[in-house]
Amino acid sequence: MKQVLDKFFFPRSIAVVGATEKPGKMGCAAMQNLLQGGYEGKVYAVNPKYRRVHGVRCYSRLKSLPAPPDLVVFALPAAYVPPLLKDCAEVGATCALVLSSGFLKHGTDEQGLMRTLKEAAAEHGVHLIGPDSLGLMTPSVRLNATYAPAMPQAGRLAFISQSGALGAAVLDWAAEKQVGISHFVSVGNMADVGIDHLIDYFGTDSRTSCILIYTETLSHARRFMSAARAFARSKPIVILKAGSSTLGAQATLLHAGALAGNDAVFDAAFRRAGAIRVQTVQELFDCAQALALQPLPAGSRLAIVTNAGGPAILATDVLENRGGQLATLRPESLDALRDVLPAEWSGTNPLDLTGLATVEHYRAALRACLQDADTDAVLVILTPQSVTDAAAVAHAVVEESRNTMGKPLFAAWMGQRWVQAGRTVLEEGNIPWYPFPERAVVAFLHMAHYRRNLEMLYETPPDLPIDLPDINRLAARSVIEGVRAAGRVHLEESEARRLLACYGIPVNTAYLARTEDEAAAIMRNLGGAVALKIESPDIWHKSEVHGVRLGIETEFGTRQVFRFLMENVRKKRPEARLTGVTVERMVNVQHELLIGSFKDPTFGPVIVFGLGGVATEIWRDRAIGLPPLNLALARHLVEGTRIAQLLRGFRHLPPAPVEQLYNVLVRFAYLLMDLPEVAEIEINPFAIGPDGGVALDAAASLEPTPLLQRDPYEHLCIQPYPTQWIRKVEHARSGHTLLLRPIRPEDEPLEAELVKNTSRESLYFRFFGFTPGIDHKMLARFTHIDYDREMAIVAVVEEATQPRIIGVVRIVGDAWREQCEYAILVADAWHGKGVGSLLTDYIIEIARAQGYRRITATFLKTNTAMRRLFERKGFTIRSGEGADYAELSLT
Repeated sequence: MKQVLDKFFFPRSIAVVGATEKPGKMGCAAMQNLLQGGYEGKVYAVNPKYRRVHGVRCYSRLKSLPAPPDLVVFALPAAYVPPLLKDCAEVGATCALVLSSGFLKHGTDEQGLMRTLKEAAAEHGVHLIGPDSLGLMTPSVRLNATYAPAMPQAGRLAFISQSGALGAAVLDWAAEKQVGISHFVSVGNMADVGIDHLIDYFGTDSRTSCILIYTETLSHARRFMSAARAFARSKPIVILKAGSSTLGAQATLLHAGALAGNDAVFDAAFRRAGAIRVQTVQELFDCAQALALQPLPAGSRLAIVTNAGGPAILATDVLENRGGQLATLRPESLDALRDVLPAEWSGTNPLDLTGLATVEHYRAALRACLQDADTDAVLVILTPQSVTDAAAVAHAVVEESRNTMGKPLFAAWMGQRWVQAGRTVLEEGNIPWYPFPERAVVAFLHMAHYRRNLEMLYETPPDLPIDLPDINRLAARSVIEGVRAAGRVHLEESEARRLLACYGIPVNTAYLARTEDEAAAIMRNLGGAVALKIESPDIWHKSEVHGVRLGIETEFGTRQVFRFLMENVRKKRPEARLTGVTVERMVNVQHELLIGSFKDPTFGPVIVFGLGGVATEIWRDRAIGLPPLNLALARHLVEGTRIAQLLRGFRHLPPAPVEQLYNVLVRFAYLLMDLPEVAEIEINPFAIGPDGGVALDAAASLEPTPLLQRDPYEHLCIQPYPTQWIRKVEHARSGHTLLLRPIRPEDEPLEAELVKNTSRESLYFRFFGFTPGIDHKMLARFTHIDYDREMAIVAVVEEATQPRIIGVVRIVGDAWREQCEYAILVADAWHGKGVGSLLTDYIIEIARAQGYRRITATFLKTNTAMRRLFERKGFTIRSGEGADYAELSLT
């Protein structure tokens, strides 16, 4: 696929079908941009109406061209495009950019044109960008295959836009502001090439350092998540997602022809992918500029240096309202400043130097803030003052930034003509400047949140068994089949409770009573206050029909409540099927929580956690996550709510056992992973107190029809841990039983121990150089992997009840399953015992099963053991300078 996209962005020749000289036509603008923009490749005009267009020969049809073009640009009515894809195939053109619109009407494929286009492209092997695309650009080679009026200068920002009109406006703005672009592409209706393909392409492009995306919806959430997670840690991905409001979502449906998912779920997905979400076009480029020019902050503590109090107050308001912190400078920093700043200065952060601030005042304050260990970034604000030289202060800012590396610096030069010279100095010194301080603060916070999200994603979670032994999947499947057999989609509460219990989630035992005598007998046996709840597969929210009574302490009261519940519900919901009333022991509740899930139309099952009880809809204290979860991700999900503060203990309230809660959330995620038939499920409330937690009420419903999935995890947008590749092997040469399994984030300590006990020579062969040490960041890269595009198998032995990794083999593939790269490391004590051969055979088996076409590897010439292994396994070896290359065909 990379070779395919190379033809889009670096074509040697282009044919414009529908080329014309008529002003206002796409075919005219596209030809003019290609011919006048400096593109050095061959440009063909195709239109049977003309002999020449804009001074170049015009051909009647594609088949008449003297050579097959790398790229075909269609700029003619929609109905003409699908039949012409056959001509593309016949002349050997495999890439087409479809500028034509009209394939979708009011968001739907009323005339079947979109379906016809997709079918024709698939039949003839033609890859498409579009339809309804503005086009694409690669400024570094002067390629402007759009009908937009302006092409920005070459730079390092790749911009993907689903809206052509917005793309044109942004390109015009970028050209005016001299913002450099590596690539621009308008994806339109995404009949073929989508945002995920382009993230993969730009992610491996050396010309691109940051990827900007404007999108209205996502059609392949799993591919998007995989691509974004693969590159977000090395290349920031900044996303402007439209359709966050109800009306905005409706507009998205009409404009892009796809349903916009729940906006809060998009937020959760972008966080999980490590992407940055912004709210405006201005934020998109403010954030990109800051990322390009400044290092990431270590935290969200900001110091502010200013010559005016008002702008600093506005900046502080935005900072605190968006979750940032005003840095508290150390006493020694403030003491040092008292001797050099004006007597009227503020004495604290924000550092208000007053309107009498000079260059040296700014320099001293800025230096103190940059050197203070309790600040993560500095914002310098300058307003027009008669005694302050804006350009001289800008020079001081640039100089101090160079003297203190590693801490980001932002500038707000307010005004216009008086500060223009200073802004020029800041630009030349790579200091991002903004006309207003609020924009600078927002850019800083986006960077801080990005850093925090990356740390969260690659945090080493506490260890948890790979496959929790007390999960009873067969029993859970039996519950689902029983509901299906009864012709229902809604589970009765007792069934929902049994389903939760199958996954080790604690539930308060409830006993079904069909008569008041049975209810009284159950109450007597329980011996204490009880709760009575109506049992019906048709009633989810029992409180809405007054179907719950709590704290019943006598048998007489139990009988009365039983009769009331049955009679009352029959009046309020005469159509509902009534099974009876459940009786359960009262539980001492300190906190009522909600744990639930629903299926988002874009991302599939999502997990909702927050404050529970009858007021949950009012308080709306919720956080959203995506399965799968580990204990670290579960903790971050809980910490995303306000109730988390109470769970940690507050004033007279003792702390709750949050570790148990994290475990419950992980188990709940397993349920969603294993049972794609579950459409909705909710525990409300999950009662938790100092002694533990228990589910007091549960409801669930199934998909109307059983899902037919080729992949058991097809319903998820993130590939979970691949348990199918866990295998035990009797290793005769050592007498040990080796456990071969995919690596997981919890393995970081074991991986660190493997590296620690490996010789310098072995590490030299593995990493092509001496490694002084491997830190958490590097270990996280090895252990936090996306199983959709990478696999690492560890060989584990049990020694004195402690597991030990003795070897690891991995393949890292491209997004298109064309090839994967192989690497291996075996502990020195296990060299020569066949462990490397065993691991290599296994990873080859996995690569074949995952559909890769070939495995490649690079190894040092002096690594003779590696050469012998490759030769035994049938690799073809090719010699290179300093290193040799091995390749194994899997087809």
